Amino acid sequence: MNVKNGKSDKSDAVRIDKWLWAARFFKTRSLATHAVELGRVLQNEQRIKPAHSVKTGDLLEVQHGEQTWQVRVLRVADVRGPAAVAQTLYEETAESLAKRSQAAEDRKYFREPAAQLQGRPTKRDRRQIDFTRG
Repeated sequence: MNVKNGKSDKSDAVRIDKWLWAARFFKTRSLATHAVELGRVLQNEQRIKPAHSVKTGDLLEVQHGEQTWQVRVLRVADVRGPAAVAQTLYEETAESLAKRSQAAEDRKYFREPAAQLQGRPTKRDRRQIDFTRG
């Protein structure tokens, strides 16, 4: 509690969707909110709601597309700043770094043919898929 006016101090906790946006995991706050609602963001291995507060020391698991990060919150911010400042808000775990580098190396040597397709495959796409399968 702030002694001067009796209001709670906001510097120690921020909404999770605001923090994800400020830490530049998502381009917009609405995308961050949507990801939290779908269960793609876990806080201390539990599903949460977008209005849930994130505090220093929390462990977050963030899935965005094919990428999955496991990060520990170092600082709390609700304002989006430069990328250099955003990277100081969290620390990625060693396990997460190893998994992401292994996944990147796997993608370099083998690309899933269907990953490049958008929507329903065309006749040409279908022939290419059939050709790669043998």
